Amino acid sequence: MDGQLAALVILALIFDFLNGVHDSSNIVATIISSRSLSPRLALTLTAMAEFSGPFLFGVAVATTIGSEIVSPDIMTIPILLSALIGAIVWNIFTWFVGIPSSSSHALIGGMVGAIGVGVNMQVIQFSGVLKVLSALFVSPVIGLAAGFVFTRLVYWLARNASMKINIFFKQAQVLTGIGLALSHGANDAQKTMGIITLGLVAGGYIPSFQVPLWVIFASASAIAIGTVSGGWRLIKTLGAGFFRIRPIHGFCTQITSAGVILGAALFGGPVSTTQVVSSAIMGVGAADRVNKVRWNAAGNILMAWLITIPMSGLVAGLTVWIIRLFQNLSISFLH
Repeated sequence: MDGQLAALVILALIFDFLNGVHDSSNIVATIISSRSLSPRLALTLTAMAEFSGPFLFGVAVATTIGSEIVSPDIMTIPILLSALIGAIVWNIFTWFVGIPSSSSHALIGGMVGAIGVGVNMQVIQFSGVLKVLSALFVSPVIGLAAGFVFTRLVYWLARNASMKINIFFKQAQVLTGIGLALSHGANDAQKTMGIITLGLVAGGYIPSFQVPLWVIFASASAIAIGTVSGGWRLIKTLGAGFFRIRPIHGFCTQITSAGVILGAALFGGPVSTTQVVSSAIMGVGAADRVNKVRWNAAGNILMAWLITIPMSGLVAGLTVWIIRLFQNLSISFLH
């Protein structure tokens, strides 16, 4: 493994780790806010489930990221490094200020920006980009609608139940939380797998795009470690930023979110866990009362979603330009 590929693998796993830190709040916020589990126990169970997700549900998302946005034959390792830098810089910035933006959007923006500057926009397979963007933007709408409808259904089914049913909702969140974590691992860890495998093809280490077992293991481990490290600032934003979450809200949010994320993973559609969970929380809250949801908090997150792709793309494109500048200076110096 040469230096460039080693740097790509390390940077990709750092992105995966940060994705785990960034998205841990999406998985455990409702469990913690409704006091179903302690924060540390919730994060530990979530990390174990996320590690298992990619092994149970295949690598369809990795294939989409690695082979349907641009041909592996055209991609180079410096461009991939630039794409990751763009995504990581934006993730760190939004994590620092406590905004639950989308790691998926950041990665896609980084890839498009790096390819556009490093090669040209014509090599991008826009059918693949459209597939990715469709999954990213349609999934939160589905999450919002599903959260609203499912919560109303649960209220109707439990209309004659006693207050003891809250005990069921509280305990059931352990299982639904594990299901959500499995779906998150099955979707988000695969994005890193796609990048690393694309680098292996670009470097000539493997003949075609097929995800090696060690890549699956490394990516699953990185996102699990990131998750257990916890994103405490974002947990506060998601757990209390929309409305006061009770056990029934956590139960409904986790089931609807897991269904949307896992369904997308099986069909190869990379989605934003942040978007799906956030929109599901809003849908669940609106099922109680529309004015119960703090829509101003949702507006701030929506603004972050809209600027993530262009900003991460800008950073990635600038990185490509800087790398080329240093390469040209090195050649001039040697001559």
